[in-house]
Amino acid sequence: MKLDGIKVLDLSSFLPGPHLTMMMADHGADVIRIEPPTGEPTRQIGVREAGTTVYFRNTQRGKRSLVLDLKQPAAVEIFMQLAERADVIVESFRPGVVDRLGVGYDAVKVRAPRVVYCSISAYGQDGPSRDRPTHDLGIQAEVGLLAANLGSDGAPAMPAVPAADATASLMALNGILMALLRRTQTSRGDYIDIAMMDTLLAWMPNVMGPTFAENRMPNPRHERTWGGHAMYNIYETRDGRHLVLGGSELKFTRNLLADLGRPDLVALCQQGPGPVEDPVRDFLRTTFRLKTLAEWQNWFAGRDICFSPVRDMVEATLDPHVAHRRMVVTDDRGLKHLGIPIKFRDEPGRINTHWPELGAHGPQILRELGYTDDDVARLQGQNVI
Repeated sequence: MKLDGIKVLDLSSFLPGPHLTMMMADHGADVIRIEPPTGEPTRQIGVREAGTTVYFRNTQRGKRSLVLDLKQPAAVEIFMQLAERADVIVESFRPGVVDRLGVGYDAVKVRAPRVVYCSISAYGQDGPSRDRPTHDLGIQAEVGLLAANLGSDGAPAMPAVPAADATASLMALNGILMALLRRTQTSRGDYIDIAMMDTLLAWMPNVMGPTFAENRMPNPRHERTWGGHAMYNIYETRDGRHLVLGGSELKFTRNLLADLGRPDLVALCQQGPGPVEDPVRDFLRTTFRLKTLAEWQNWFAGRDICFSPVRDMVEATLDPHVAHRRMVVTDDRGLKHLGIPIKFRDEPGRINTHWPELGAHGPQILRELGYTDDDVARLQGQNVI
């Protein structure tokens, strides 16, 4: 696999760091999950099944677990020995914490100059907000995205996707892989500072027009991306379900409105998005309420129009296309796992559906460093591991 031979030390928690290191494990990396004595928090978050949470097993599969109490010097020394053999280190503490523990990049690079060290935090390692605590929701609020995510009452609504976590995970993975590629030429590692706030802002070029060009907040109900375009919108059906028109290109507009007997409305869509399209939206709202979702699915079949049914998550995971793409995988215990989204033709990734019990691989990992069984027993007795 693409990352065979790459060794990763994962000090991160929750979603961004663990998700990216899981993707590395899916593609062959040896990921050592270094947990505090209390364990990774997601071991206790959400629905439990087969002895752990679904959240944990879908971010920690294929890793090995080592418990280290990094407040003890002996644990720091073990970490440093692992760092000397590692290619990548990922951490997601608040800025400054790893330095206080003695495992920050400046300390590590003295003994491991080739290591690629990635820190993921809410606001980054510098700047006036660097020490403030927050999670995904707070970042979505601060970059202005939550202000555009409006409910039917016109007030900001809870987002369905952890966009700041997801973008941080992807940007961090990209940065790590770029640094590893550069290391093949320089033999030097690097330090990567990933801020969730930075990454989410960087993913918003399609909606920054009014802000950059006109110095104003976009009006979500008038913007193409957020419902201002009749052909990029959500509509209710007769049975209380919903469907989506998901393509505002003129060819799709012409196809739909012609087949619904209203080609005269195409001209309004050429002027949109915004209030000019209100007659089109009104027509579509009335029309889509005339049939059930199933009837509309039959009607749209074979037509070149961007249409999708609004499914719940159970329906989505049972979709034949999802099954074909192996994005939901069932293991030999009947447990479900999210699949691998990066699909190589050669050396494809492989899912190891087993997750690590807390500290399960500690003795094995220490023996790989040259510790004896007596050494391992002594360190366990001192609660170092």
